[in-house]
Amino acid sequence: MDSKVFNLKTKLEVYKAMSGGANFADCPVRDVIQGINGKWSSLLVMALAEKPYRFGALRRLVPDISQRMLTQTLQELQRDGYVHREVFPTKPPSVEYSLTDLGRSMFVPLYQLVQWAELNHDAVREARAAFDASSQA
Repeated sequence: MDSKVFNLKTKLEVYKAMSGGANFADCPVRDVIQGINGKWSSLLVMALAEKPYRFGALRRLVPDISQRMLTQTLQELQRDGYVHREVFPTKPPSVEYSLTDLGRSMFVPLYQLVQWAELNHDAVREARAAFDASSQA
């Protein structure tokens, strides 16, 4: 048996055992994925992988996000160690956001997930529509 498959099965068994009243915060998969699971998190990480951005430039790059939500999402990404915030002593002060080493290490798997999502988006939407139609029947 492939060692990666065995290792995954072992980890899944550990996580299943943890669901028997254990603290889910101790589950590394849930804990880490929760931090990048927000509506805007992956989009901002993908943008910052290109280059550092100032707050206003990020806001223009993602016009659908509110200023409050952009601030909140960037703070969450900072808290988890994915994003670095640098304040420049200008008048008025300017702030630039960039990925940390940890944030950059997430880029490849995140990019693969984004590619998979783009490739399978139509199939997922069709499956949803079929399910919704059968649920209403």
